[in-house]
Amino acid sequence: MKKLTIFAVLLMSAACTGVDTIGREPKFTPDVESSERIAMLTPSLPQSRTPSRRIDNASLWSGERQSLLGDRRAVQRGDIMTVVIEIDDRAEISNSTDRSRSGSESLAIPQLFGIPQRIDPRLPAGASLGDAVSVNSSSSSEGDGSVRRQEKLTLRVAATIVDVLPNGVLAIEGRQEVRVNFELRELLVSGFVRPADISRLNEITYDKIASARISYGGRGHISEMQQPRYGQQILEKVAPF
Repeated sequence: MKKLTIFAVLLMSAACTGVDTIGREPKFTPDVESSERIAMLTPSLPQSRTPSRRIDNASLWSGERQSLLGDRRAVQRGDIMTVVIEIDDRAEISNSTDRSRSGSESLAIPQLFGIPQRIDPRLPAGASLGDAVSVNSSSSSEGDGSVRRQEKLTLRVAATIVDVLPNGVLAIEGRQEVRVNFELRELLVSGFVRPADISRLNEITYDKIASARISYGGRGHISEMQQPRYGQQILEKVAPF
């Protein structure tokens, strides 16, 4: 009875999963405690610099970030940059193997001081030393394999510097969510970039991000219909056939 009760509770909990989305659109991920928000609320310590003259602060040609010609690329914790994702990869591999081998061995004693002629009458019917041993063998092996893959993805997402490592490398994270009717599209980006790889337009391409993690997917009613039910997934894992 106790086992039946536990099993019923498990079934009810599995059935209740996703009940809050029945007849409703999927909710956005709350950003109250996101790493990007924390990085913006707790910026890095200000760098020490020598005091400049008042005339330099009013000059348009100064190197300050607030000036007209200043470098406004993201360099510190809490700054925002644009990540450009343009993936157009194509790979094609084809292997073919063909191997064959044949062998033949034969041993005959038709004449040996007349011994075969004396022994043959004593052998069973059909047996003779004229063809003592004959062995034939052949083997063949053939294999063929091919792999073909093509991926194309073009996206742009804003990422926030969440940490500045001791060697100056920037740790970035970015999240983008777009909801259309009852389907929510998610784009997640994270990794490590060098400040020198950030362009003057405050952009960086995905191929210059170390340990890049790019996730493009979604959740909602359409995504749920494309996934098998929980019971079916459990049966596929435990079924031996």
